[in-house]
Amino acid sequence: MASSSFSPPLTIPKAFGTCSGIRGKFFLRNGGRPYPVGSIFTQPTLAKTLKRIASGGIKRFYTGKIADLIHEDMKKNGGFIQKDDLARIPYPIVREPLTCRFGNMYVHTMPPPGAGRPLIEILNILKKFPVKERNPDTPQGALLLAEIIRRAQLDRRDRPFDPNFYPQLVRKDMLRTKYARQSIREILRNVNKTILSTIASEDEISGETTHLSVIDNKGMAVSLTQSIERVYGSCEASPQLGFLYNNYMSAFEYQDISHPYYLRPNAVPWASVAPTIAFKGRTPVLAVGSPGSERITSSLFQVLVRLQTQSAWAAVEAPRLHCSLAGKVSLEHTRMRSDILPALERRGLATDRRDPYSFYLGCVQLVMRQHGRFIGVADPRRDGSAGGPA
Repeated sequence: MASSSFSPPLTIPKAFGTCSGIRGKFFLRNGGRPYPVGSIFTQPTLAKTLKRIASGGIKRFYTGKIADLIHEDMKKNGGFIQKDDLARIPYPIVREPLTCRFGNMYVHTMPPPGAGRPLIEILNILKKFPVKERNPDTPQGALLLAEIIRRAQLDRRDRPFDPNFYPQLVRKDMLRTKYARQSIREILRNVNKTILSTIASEDEISGETTHLSVIDNKGMAVSLTQSIERVYGSCEASPQLGFLYNNYMSAFEYQDISHPYYLRPNAVPWASVAPTIAFKGRTPVLAVGSPGSERITSSLFQVLVRLQTQSAWAAVEAPRLHCSLAGKVSLEHTRMRSDILPALERRGLATDRRDPYSFYLGCVQLVMRQHGRFIGVADPRRDGSAGGPA
């Protein structure tokens, strides 16, 4: 059973007709018009590139024919990436996942530079509260969730680290239960006072992220979140390769030179992705993830909370909220109890009233193994699908 999502832009950017490298033919019909709903959409140039990678492996991409074509395209159109740059890209580093127990599952999620740390911190904090106080469908529960989400984001922003540069930092405060107890005391103080903040938020950043979740009948599980950063990436594509170049360098820190993710040679940008797999014993029973920038961890968190008492579909479909660093709560208010929004505002939180099934509030793609069956759920907030073998 597999479930996947693609986060499309809401409008077609002007770049289709103006950027020198992009080829509208990859995405539009003849005449530059969008495909009608229900049309068959094919990408034969990209398919050829994928076949090359499948037959020759990643070496063909970084040092072979594909690298040659990227080099030629960059040279022709004033790009910066050269063939020797591609050849020096290091192989992926395998790291141990971050883990915690939540309910009857052991949650395994992505370490830095991904955003698994705030997800683990959120779960560690929440499980210290009585179950009856965690209900996101009550004013007290919604306020508690908003404060925990905000706290974890602030901690991640304040405590960034790159294991490539700081390998001695094996355990972090954010992952410790002792720190969770300290955070609870501060959260409870915030719950009972007006909250004011001048911290900037990334609320309206748009992105182009895809997530897929897979579990097969042999128990192998994959949770994969992939992004090219902004919508349509750099708005450039090689006519001979068929894929968009990303613009992920914008995810680096480029003002504070002391920051571990400062733009430097061989640096890795930090990301908001948190692909997650949960186990019961040694068996993976849940693969889950989402696009959505800073809303990824808050979306996953709420689904994991609801899975303790609700079905997979109900947990993903349920109304959702997110609290920014600035203390602004975005929520699908018309799908929630009428007393939740006023309760948040009384506590001094700004509210951002989003549409039902808001595109903004993530797109959780989930596969669960339950009672010998596989259940796949694609979030109705964006396009995606769940399927399996016939």
